[in-house]
Amino acid sequence: MTKCPYTKPFKTYAEQVEQLRSRGMIIEDAQKAEFALRHFNYYRLRGYWLPFEAENNVSSQHIFKNGTRFEDVLAVYTFDRKLRLLLMDAVERIEISVRAQWAYCVAQKYGSHAHLHSGYAYNQQRWAEHLEKLRHEVNRSKEAFIEHHREKYQEELPTVWAVCEVMSLGLLSRFYENIRCPDTQAAIAGQYGVHRRVFKSWLHHLSVVRNICAHHGRLWNRHLLKLEIPKKRPSLLAGAFVKDSPKLYNTLLMLLYLMDVIEPGHDWRGRLQGLLAESTGVPLKAMGFPENWQEKAIWQGGAA
Repeated sequence: MTKCPYTKPFKTYAEQVEQLRSRGMIIEDAQKAEFALRHFNYYRLRGYWLPFEAENNVSSQHIFKNGTRFEDVLAVYTFDRKLRLLLMDAVERIEISVRAQWAYCVAQKYGSHAHLHSGYAYNQQRWAEHLEKLRHEVNRSKEAFIEHHREKYQEELPTVWAVCEVMSLGLLSRFYENIRCPDTQAAIAGQYGVHRRVFKSWLHHLSVVRNICAHHGRLWNRHLLKLEIPKKRPSLLAGAFVKDSPKLYNTLLMLLYLMDVIEPGHDWRGRLQGLLAESTGVPLKAMGFPENWQEKAIWQGGAA
């Protein structure tokens, strides 16, 4: 494909509003629309109005479907922001739990500094790469316990139960995936009632979702990394996932289940359901929600 230079000119906020109007978007309050474009950015909002376009390809004029209102786009944007904050709350609690389980189970099998020994790893090259990234994360840390280790102990890095506190979720996922002993992987996954292979997929998926949220990315109508669906256990999730779906609905099911495991009696389910209920104009189908999703046991207040 032959590349071409970018020739689109700069447009003022007022010109951006007029461009949207010329493409069929209903904008009743131009001043309010300009304010939103000023603080949210045209390009960011474009990700939310793309599904409202009648056509969506490089050569089209991006004409909007009849009846598309700027207010509708803003409603979806606001919903997505609230949803992103809600997901970060759950992911944070799950990440802390997995850090603790990884440190405990790995230390039990391989000792306090398991991460420093190649015998820990199934793939030696990946272990070396992951260890180098861990060194970088530890070296840039200003935590008091890291400084204490540097001053007092001769080991290159602190113990597993210390380094896990400065390890990113993505790196934690990679360290879990590379554990040499299947029983140790299974011991960690078993704390959450799932198979070790499923948990590996879930942990990787969580790291991707967390990064999207941390960088204020769009969740609504987004294709995500597919996660592995449990076949037998936990029974609570039997038939609840949407097979082969890359949409957010499956992510929400996973988060609900894990929250039930690590924090029984949490209010996260109710907060999520409240957000979905108040956002009546937001198409849930764009996030992969199936028909009659509320009838699934997991949405009723499941028990791990």
